[in-house]
Amino acid sequence: MAAEDKPGFTLAQRLVLAVVPRVVWALLWIFSPTWRFEVIAVEGVTPVLFGEKPGPEIYCFWHQCVLPCTVYFRRSRAVILISQSFDGELITRILKLFGFDAVRGSSSRGAREGLLGLSHVIETGRTAIFTADGPRGPIYQTKMGPIKLAQMTGAPIGAFHLEPERAWTMGSWDRFLVPKPFTRIVVSWGPWTRVPAGLPTEALESKRAELNAAIECARLRALDHFKKAGS
Repeated sequence: MAAEDKPGFTLAQRLVLAVVPRVVWALLWIFSPTWRFEVIAVEGVTPVLFGEKPGPEIYCFWHQCVLPCTVYFRRSRAVILISQSFDGELITRILKLFGFDAVRGSSSRGAREGLLGLSHVIETGRTAIFTADGPRGPIYQTKMGPIKLAQMTGAPIGAFHLEPERAWTMGSWDRFLVPKPFTRIVVSWGPWTRVPAGLPTEALESKRAELNAAIECARLRALDHFKKAGS
C-alpha cells in the first residue's frame, strides 16, 4: 500500500513524503563525497569496510547516526527495521533511494511481524540492521528486538557507531547528527554479542545489557578518536 493511501497521513504529511526524500537524496549525493571515513575496531573484531556486502548477521547502532550510516552501508544490501509511524515512512522512502530494503515494525507496533520479516532476511543470507534505541528512545538504550532476533536465527550481533568530527546536532530526542561537508567520520566497531538459541527468557535482559554496552563502547571510542568529551 502506498503511503498516500494509508489512513492517518494528513495532506501536509503527504507533501513531505513526496518532496523531502528526493531533497535529502540530492543533498547527500552532493555532500557525502566530501566525507572521509576512518575505521577503527576493538581488538579481535574485523570491521565491515565501505563497499563490502556482509552476510547473515545483525548490526545495531544508535538512531542519531542514521545519515552517515546510510552513505557508508549503501552497497551492503542490508535490510533495516523501521517503525510504522510517519517518521518511519519518511526514513523508509529515503533509504530506498539508496538501495536499502525495509521491514516495518517497532517495539510498540508490529514487533512480531518485524522480527519475522528480519528472520527471513537472515535466512536469505542478507544483513538485518536495527537502530537500537529507535524509534523514540530513550537515547542510548537498546530495545530487546535484536536479542530476540539473534535467539531466533543464531546470527551474531555487530555493534558500531559513526561519529562525525564536525556535525550539526539536532534538538531531537536522539541528538540527530548531520555531518558537515569535508568532515572526517569515524566508523567505530565494538564487541560482538552472541545469543544461544536455548537461552532462558530470564537471561535475555543480561544479553540486552551486553549489547547496549557494546554499542556504547563503539560510541565512546569514536568520541575519544576525535578527542570529544563523552555525553
